[in-house]
Amino acid sequence: MNYIIAIDGPSGSGKSTIAERISDRLGIEYLNTGSMYRAVTKYFLDRNIKEKILTL
Repeated sequence: MNYIIAIDGPSGSGKSTIAERISDRLGIEYLNTGSMYRAVTKYFLDRNIKEKILTL
């Protein structure tokens, strides 16, 4: 069985801490998407890549 648990709330409220503890207790994987978003943002900022609007 696959589990997906999403926790929402304001920044600094302890979402990542709680999510990591829950995943440890349940023995399931923990993926910190906030860190992924920050890494992608840093990549673009470091390369001075500007926002582009895509239209379909």
